[in-house]
Amino acid sequence: MLAWLVLRAVLADLHVGQGPGDIDRFVSSIAGVRWRGPGEVVFLGDLFRALVGFSRFWDGTVRRGLDELASLRRGGTRVVLVEGNRDFFLDAPELDPYRDAAGPVHSFVAGGRRFLLEHGDLINRADRAYRFWRTVSKSAPARLWARLLPRRIAHRIVLGTESRLRETNFTYRRDLPTADLTAAALRHFAAGVDVVLWGHFHRSWVFEQGNREARIVPGWLETGAVVWIGEDGKPAVEAERNGQFVDSSSCSWYQGDEKRAEAR
Repeated sequence: MLAWLVLRAVLADLHVGQGPGDIDRFVSSIAGVRWRGPGEVVFLGDLFRALVGFSRFWDGTVRRGLDELASLRRGGTRVVLVEGNRDFFLDAPELDPYRDAAGPVHSFVAGGRRFLLEHGDLINRADRAYRFWRTVSKSAPARLWARLLPRRIAHRIVLGTESRLRETNFTYRRDLPTADLTAAALRHFAAGVDVVLWGHFHRSWVFEQGNREARIVPGWLETGAVVWIGEDGKPAVEAERNGQFVDSSSCSWYQGDEKRAEAR
């Protein structure tokens, strides 16, 4: 743990590029985050309508958004990308200028509390169709295939992927699976986690057990929400507006412990 990471910002489900003019809103939002001077900003999955770690897939919106991440880093802020269902191969070297770390989970300690952050798209263990699609689309053969695609085809793939993701897993996101969320939270608590933060579902939800808590970070797409975590270890949600779910159709204490990782 680095001492200067006093204040953190967490943003989930931005889907930048999905709506007209949302890149300008994103730039404005990041300016507000930068003004607060956090030591770390965590994007909790689905930063863009689709983000692939190879530049041949990036359009103008993605490139402008990534420039904002690079600007955060130049200002001394650590940028972390947590993999969402719209993110692929975030560990690719072409993303090195734009993020300090990337992976399926992120963890840290603040105020003596152990935090675990993951996107949440694997909460629904019964959704086998989505799990199969996710495994195939993020596999080593898929990575090799993505690296070899011509740019024009790559852009078409991104558009097709975004369209597919409007349908995939929709039922589970529309109807919040509170039983699955609660069970997942209890598994994490048993593994030693104090605070769990998820994205993916776009709406607020909180479960508490003693001094432990699990919560869904509201989707930035609908609410502009930013979760701030200071040295007291208490998450505070700030939002531009209240919104409803809309979706058509550094070593850490946690990642290095395989027994705890089994809780996922």
